[in-house]
Amino acid sequence: MTVGDLLDLLSAYDRDTPVRLAVNPFFPMAHRLGGVDSVADEQGRPVVYIAESPEAEQFGPLPPAVAVALTWQPPAEGPARRRRGASGPHTGQ
Repeated sequence: MTVGDLLDLLSAYDRDTPVRLAVNPFFPMAHRLGGVDSVADEQGRPVVYIAESPEAEQFGPLPPAVAVALTWQPPAEGPARRRRGASGPHTGQ
């Protein structure tokens, strides 16, 4: 992904919308962004890095819908519920 790709994707959202960083597809968590910086890679080309907040603020588990949209998890449905039988004292007669 390039800076242009990221700008194109972000331009679909209101400028006041908060941004979170989704990390670790095996244990998806949401983090607050902290900054952006650029350094040269091994070939001298600039690379932009998006950093986590210096406070390392974690917002908790990533919402399942986001993990599905990122294809980190398959869509899942809850288990089918069975109707329970009547309960009450069993007389045994």
